[in-house]
Amino acid sequence: MSLIGKEVLPFKANAFQKGQFIEVTEENFKGKWSVVCFYPADFTFVCPTELEDLQNQYAELKKLGVEVYSVSTDTHFTHKAWHESSQAIGKVEYIMIGDPSHIVSRNFDVLIEEAGLADRGTFIIDPDGIIQAAEINAGGIGRDASALINKIKAAQYVRNNPGEVCPAKWQEGGKTLKPSLDLVGKI
Repeated sequence: MSLIGKEVLPFKANAFQKGQFIEVTEENFKGKWSVVCFYPADFTFVCPTELEDLQNQYAELKKLGVEVYSVSTDTHFTHKAWHESSQAIGKVEYIMIGDPSHIVSRNFDVLIEEAGLADRGTFIIDPDGIIQAAEINAGGIGRDASALINKIKAAQYVRNNPGEVCPAKWQEGGKTLKPSLDLVGKI
């Protein structure tokens, strides 16, 4: 069952950010755009490359009014240890949620039950706490965080311009479409 158009389910989790432990709930996703990026585990191989890449896009995402949350089934303590021991993860400024209870991973339908780990899932959440985009990758396939920028710009455009949609490869300032009877069969 698709999560698109669904509100993020309730949860409460501990997280690590900028040397501090904090609590995060579904309420953190309201009032601004959010990206939630699930990954299998700390101290692994593909994961640090993805989280570092996400950090490299963090300033641009913040300019768009987006907060970023990474999530694995590790604890917030493990996130702190990884942050202190990995050059790539040491750069991370966004919130790193620990999900040892698997509640968050189950809520987003990315938990690999038999392994107790999360799939590589990326979710774009609007300011109402509604999931607008989802992408799930197999464990060996790393993601490119720069692809998030255009997806978020398109999601924001569509939200701010009811009745318009963004075609494939849409770029900010590009032509959009207005679905109508006159447009059927003409694309």
